[in-house]
Amino acid sequence: MEKQMSLGNETFRLLRDMIYEQSGIFFPESKKYLLENRLRRRLEERNCQTFEDYYYFLKYDPGREGEFLCLFDVVTTNETSFFRDPGQLMAFENGVLHTLVKEKETRGEKRLRFWSAGCSTGEEPYTLAIIIKERQEQLKNWTVEIMASDISEGVLQSAKRAIYNQNAIRNTPPAILTRYFRNSGGNYAVKEEVKNLVRFYRLNLFDQARVRAVRGMDVVFCRNVLIYFEDKAKKHVVSWFYDSLNPGGYLFLGHAESLYNISRAFKLVNFDGRPVYKKEAV
Repeated sequence: MEKQMSLGNETFRLLRDMIYEQSGIFFPESKKYLLENRLRRRLEERNCQTFEDYYYFLKYDPGREGEFLCLFDVVTTNETSFFRDPGQLMAFENGVLHTLVKEKETRGEKRLRFWSAGCSTGEEPYTLAIIIKERQEQLKNWTVEIMASDISEGVLQSAKRAIYNQNAIRNTPPAILTRYFRNSGGNYAVKEEVKNLVRFYRLNLFDQARVRAVRGMDVVFCRNVLIYFEDKAKKHVVSWFYDSLNPGGYLFLGHAESLYNISRAFKLVNFDGRPVYKKEAV
């Protein structure tokens, strides 16, 4: 391995494979420049002179577990916003949510559980919470739980603070802003009534034991997350999502994502012209 300030090919492959083994996130050769740029800050923080030194730190240092948490913060992409992809959210509210409520009412059930997997800085799970609040008359006396998880401790701390800039709320209807946000020094703070519906957890989607421990979900949102996984990792994670869902539950992916060549376990259904994956009822 070459000792140099640039990221050499051999060291790139070692770091890439280590990140993949720990998280399922895969950097192809074409993204070598991206990994190099994102890791430079960690080299400076750790006073590592080369990328090779940083690799050995991650492999052998007693403090490597804490460093992996920092590493996940810098290698993940966190672009998101409130009410992102309104068409999908309409499919959720008017199609999936309506269907689930009717089905559960016929069984005498009044509990809904949703999971935002790869929740980033919290815009998605808080959006789901706002949709639930808008349906509170219909869902009176219901128990609604929203679980939100991410591999990055940094973004989870931001999500728990729940204070957002103009860019994050750019798609939010003005009436929603008035009802569910308050002014916070020129930014927008989510009100407690919304925050109280969401519980945040640090969870690595490539951690089989912990992901498979999640059960009883009615809907899983994993939008624009699987694009960072290679196919083998995608297949594992999607199979664990399938197991986490109740029969008749639903999986939402990003608008440009699909389960083609990944899984045949789900049935593809449409609500408001939007494709959604369904775990068939037994």
